Amino acid sequence: MRLPFETIIDPVAAPGTRASRLLGTEVPEGPPPSGLLAFYWYFIRQAKALFALLFLFGMLVAILDALIPIFIGTVISLMTAHGPERLFAEAWPQLLGMAAVLVVGRPLAITTQNLIAQQGISANFTSMIRWQGHFHVVRQGWAFFQEDFAGRIANRVMQAAPALRESVVQGVNAVWYIIVYGSTALIWLTQADVRLALPVLVWFIVYIALLRFLVPRLRDRSKAASAERSLLTGRIVDSYTNILTVKLFARAEEEDSFIRDGITRLTEAFRRQMRLITLNGLLLSSLNALLLTSLGAMSIWLWQAGEIGVGTVAATLPMGWQIANISGWVAFNVTGIFENVGVVQEATGSIAVPPTAPDPVGATPLVVTRGAIRFEDVHFGYGQERGVLNGFDLTIAPGERVGLVGHSGAGKTTAMNLLLRFFTPEAGRILIDGQDIETVTQESLRGAVGVVTQDTALLHRSIRDNIRYGRPSATQAEIIAAARRSAADGFIEQLADWRGRTGYEAHVGERGVKLSGGQRQRIAIARVLLKDAPILVLDEATSALDSEVEAVIQEQLVGLMEGKTVIAIAHRLSTLASMDRLVVLEHGRVVEQGSHAQLLDRGGTYAALWKRQSGGFL
Repeated sequence: MRLPFETIIDPVAAPGTRASRLLGTEVPEGPPPSGLLAFYWYFIRQAKALFALLFLFGMLVAILDALIPIFIGTVISLMTAHGPERLFAEAWPQLLGMAAVLVVGRPLAITTQNLIAQQGISANFTSMIRWQGHFHVVRQGWAFFQEDFAGRIANRVMQAAPALRESVVQGVNAVWYIIVYGSTALIWLTQADVRLALPVLVWFIVYIALLRFLVPRLRDRSKAASAERSLLTGRIVDSYTNILTVKLFARAEEEDSFIRDGITRLTEAFRRQMRLITLNGLLLSSLNALLLTSLGAMSIWLWQAGEIGVGTVAATLPMGWQIANISGWVAFNVTGIFENVGVVQEATGSIAVPPTAPDPVGATPLVVTRGAIRFEDVHFGYGQERGVLNGFDLTIAPGERVGLVGHSGAGKTTAMNLLLRFFTPEAGRILIDGQDIETVTQESLRGAVGVVTQDTALLHRSIRDNIRYGRPSATQAEIIAAARRSAADGFIEQLADWRGRTGYEAHVGERGVKLSGGQRQRIAIARVLLKDAPILVLDEATSALDSEVEAVIQEQLVGLMEGKTVIAIAHRLSTLASMDRLVVLEHGRVVEQGSHAQLLDRGGTYAALWKRQSGGFL
């Protein structure tokens, strides 16, 4: 059974759909804006009705709390005026009314406020921010993730949500307590005797000045501390992700130093933040002490002079104590608010980022009818003055199998990255069946290309899920058939993980670390076999396999390549000898092309590379 407000927000609604039928709001299509207030409003507007209710009930609860000192003073005045014999007989309506407010009204208001904040906002709104943050981050271009720690990006996505929620909820409560307590105290004390209001007025002026001095500095220091925390998370995740490298090179002490430096920087940033909080506590406690003593002295002096009654004194002292308490609570919340604001501000650096490789306006799905590929005078150099590809021209006929050959750095893998639109050519264009790939959607482009790379990373999920990634609708029988074709079914049946899952249900560890390089490669090939895309890219696809398994896989790849346009890259030239055509690259240009026999007869660059091989490996 779900409580009221728990189903108002759909935390995982897709962009462009309604986040809530009740609220009538749509999830925005684009990423959040980078401006801090605009970033807040991007999410708040999706649940603005809930926050409006929170604002109203926050005001109601603050008013009811502010009435308590007045009720105390009223009870004392009634006791003084009516005496013990006549109190209940003559003053029962006032006493009953105050009791009803305290026993019924205040608990109901607080409960409703909690239902809105905790059931309506806390879980759902937090999850909504995380979901939408992830949705936009994961659609960034590959270059975006190459420039940052994965751990830091993940930390920002996770931390931004509770920080944004808490800063808004605490901000609503703090605003109302400041306004309601302050105005109630000033109005009531002024009516009792204007001189009683003077200490409160002076206190408010100094209190606001204190907040104006401390809050901006606290925000900046909180942002700095949040940045260091994200950086430290990124460093730790980087070490854990590459733990095999750490172990192989016996670099535990260097990693200790790397992490120690991050912890030291975070500690110092956190210390600077805590110094301001300690200073704020000292100044506020001193200010509150002065308020209480001045109010107490003033009220006693006026009572001795006969200008106010004992009921007024009885209300004034708890009112001063209440203001002092709430000011500490507000100051603590303001500290938390701006600490969270700093976290949100730092998180915008990953979440509120325009897409690094967006589809153009009006992009259409790629339609592959034949599989013809053409590179036309393509130039690209990763932003460097000296390019990797310099006037690269290549035409591949439908169904043709082409091998790219050349030394490392010749531009082979770069050409494939451009074909997949991980990067955009600085000049020239790439066509598939006459369609410029810059004008089609990236999803449709990559859906039409099956890729097996040398560095295969698997998802930390089951074997079945990793193979089925090639085609999510595949049946178990199709998954097993693909595994058999890639010579993977034998070792899969023997797998077991630490939770007792076996075979296709066994999990492979982060990036597939529980499998050997050859096993990971066979899973990757099974995945591409299942995808069955019309264009196939093999980038050192069998480099991690031993000779016996490679021979089996090569036989299966021949079947896989039937009817497909194939581009293969390999340093082991013997694996490319059966291709229809070999294309030799030097300094980003095509210098030779032809069949294996033709290039050997020509005695050029390819023949020289072949002669320098030992066992067929360059």
